[in-house]
Amino acid sequence: MHITINPTPADTWLVPLVQTDSLAIELDDIANEAGLPAEQLKQDFKGDIKEALPLYGPNGQKIYLLGLGKSPETMDWLKTFREFFFRNKAKLPARISINLTGLGSDVVEAVILGVWAGGYDLRLYQTDKGEAPVFYSEAGTLGIHVGASAGAAAQAAVDRAEAIAQTRHEILDLMNAPANYKNPQTLADWALASGQKHGYAVTVFDKAAIEQHGMQALLSVNKGSDLPPAFIIMEYKPADADNVRTVGLVGKGITFDTGGISIKPSTNMHLMKSDMGGAAAVLGTVEVAAKLKLPVHLIGIIPTTENMVDGSAMKPGDVIGSYIGKTIEVIDTDAEGRLILADGIGYMVRNFKPDVLIDLATLTGSVIGTLGYHAAGMFTQNDTLAAELTQAANRTGERVWRLPLWDVYKEDIKSDVADLRNYSGKPFAGAISAAKFLEVFTEGHTAWAHLDIAGTAFSDNEFGTQKNASGYGIRLLIDWLQGVTG
Repeated sequence: MHITINPTPADTWLVPLVQTDSLAIELDDIANEAGLPAEQLKQDFKGDIKEALPLYGPNGQKIYLLGLGKSPETMDWLKTFREFFFRNKAKLPARISINLTGLGSDVVEAVILGVWAGGYDLRLYQTDKGEAPVFYSEAGTLGIHVGASAGAAAQAAVDRAEAIAQTRHEILDLMNAPANYKNPQTLADWALASGQKHGYAVTVFDKAAIEQHGMQALLSVNKGSDLPPAFIIMEYKPADADNVRTVGLVGKGITFDTGGISIKPSTNMHLMKSDMGGAAAVLGTVEVAAKLKLPVHLIGIIPTTENMVDGSAMKPGDVIGSYIGKTIEVIDTDAEGRLILADGIGYMVRNFKPDVLIDLATLTGSVIGTLGYHAAGMFTQNDTLAAELTQAANRTGERVWRLPLWDVYKEDIKSDVADLRNYSGKPFAGAISAAKFLEVFTEGHTAWAHLDIAGTAFSDNEFGTQKNASGYGIRLLIDWLQGVTG
């Protein structure tokens, strides 16, 4: 699919319409142009969100009216176009025009992201998929009509959206891949290939190097797996890196999580292929930042392993070490994500000293109990960082909600035999106690935020009958990076 700004109009048009006071006038104009009775059109189309009405014009044109509801936000634009193109992609022609005249570049970006997302195919391993829809083939052309004066801004929005969308498609495939197609080396290979293609450095520590660096928490989680762990370091520097902020991102990379000896119930365990959602967000963000050449020194770190069960597996009650030297009493082996993040965060702080540090992880079921599936839990002691991330979340629709990090919760990670324990054992405040655990390994970093994305990394959507990858975090972090780097 190729996207152009203000081309020769196609024979098939999409016209998005918002429920405003001027909707009736807009429908009158459309009816007049299409040679249709205006009152009948206003009866048939109300502009409700995701409402679609096909019309046929006098010259053989096909016009789809697409409702956006009242006061649509960025995610409403994205999801409306995503669903329309997903539902209709098999019958759409090769050339389509979308009328976005009078709308801002933020809407243009959201629409392009939605169109791209509508072409996603979850049937990764089906053998009878047939040919791809012609619109999403090399022959496909999408024309965005915005008016001559808005052309440059629209083109910039298209370029940005395509950079994000192309990476996001790969990340969705990675997240949706089952454990027999995805392991720690798979993530490492993806990072290496991306770095080579987009011009940023990637270093991968194998098990021997991980042992040499004393990453005992990561090694402990890996003990039950036949597959070795990996520790991935990605570093993007712009051409002029002397006066830019250094940002560190750390993502949890558990490629399959049985829970270990503290084994999970079998119900929905198959979805634990998604337990590398934090890693996926970091992989995607670093690649997009490099593609957009953002003015930031960006480091991404991913500790990655499986959490499996065998006779060598880490056991409840074990006391393990960590990269920074803290000892940890393992109360629950299913609280493994925070253990590998401890080594990732510790390594980031001591070796890169970032100005800002953000970690992302599908960490706790507790955050789902608190926020459901519509927002990630955000934990930080830094009010400025909290405000910046919240603003980026509001702009992109990848929502966050700040939860407390009060020191009173330290009692939940206090151990009688080690420096701290990995789980409180209490049936409440689990997301908070997990964040307090991670805070120890930041060694007092003053601009650190933890995002618990357990409820947002996988979602129910039109692509399948079960939860599948959402790609959460990439757009949020790219928007935030663009905001803080100018």
